[in-house]
Amino acid sequence: MSNWRKSSYSGPDDGNACVEIANSPTNIAIRDSKAPARATLSFPPRAFTPFLEALKTPHSTVTDFARFRG
Repeated sequence: MSNWRKSSYSGPDDGNACVEIANSPTNIAIRDSKAPARATLSFPPRAFTPFLEALKTPHSTVTDFARFRG
């Protein structure tokens, strides 16, 4: 993936404490900006929105995402 972007809400005082996103025609990927060479999460576009919604839910866990996979 290329063209990694940080959130527009990420400011200069945040340092590298945010996530970055990149997209291609077939996947959307996210990574930790503090460790860009480490692992990324990659999703087909139809699964990315449910992943984000699961993160917004109080007390959600990444394993809850399994419910939303298609």
